[in-house]
Amino acid sequence: MKKFLSIFTLITAILSISNPFQAEAKNMENTKKLVVYFSKTGEQYSVGNITEGNTAIIAKMIAEQTKADLFEVKLKNDTYPAAYKALTEVALAEKKAAARPEIVDDVADFAGYDVVFIGTPNWWADMPMAMYSFIEAHDWKGKTVIPFVTHEGSGLSSIPSKIKNATGAEMADGFEIYGHVAQNDREQAKEEVVNWLKKLGF
Repeated sequence: MKKFLSIFTLITAILSISNPFQAEAKNMENTKKLVVYFSKTGEQYSVGNITEGNTAIIAKMIAEQTKADLFEVKLKNDTYPAAYKALTEVALAEKKAAARPEIVDDVADFAGYDVVFIGTPNWWADMPMAMYSFIEAHDWKGKTVIPFVTHEGSGLSSIPSKIKNATGAEMADGFEIYGHVAQNDREQAKEEVVNWLKKLGF
């Protein structure tokens, strides 16, 4: 009997080593979670004029599924054009200038969160500069960061590596989804979100 138990213990140990995701899943489930995101309304590519941003839709789905808190990054002085083409020109100018727009409000007790989802639209293969304003105002030591991106064909681009460089945090696999899917097919979007979260252990 003792020999059988020893063999069983050994097999269990080997399986846990070969499949470390199980341990990660348990840890993820018991963490304090936050979803931080930037989202834009108005005229957006392929979806027309919208009153709820594509990224906001996905952020709320993630928060609901993981029981995370939500925080939307907002500009103190939002002068972004409502028209899509004009917005892209402003976004590119801000990126070239490495602008850090002033944002309003902040997360209460940011230090208390273990896992932070960072959500953003893909603007010129990068985040809106306001996201850097938020990121650079906080200490990310000891946190796990999980990016998610809405786009219309450019995917995650280099956004996860930019977030990694800006935070220095441990990163988990990111998620990308077309903005028009988030906006116009909520059922499909939710299914994709749920499947991704399950793979991460939520």
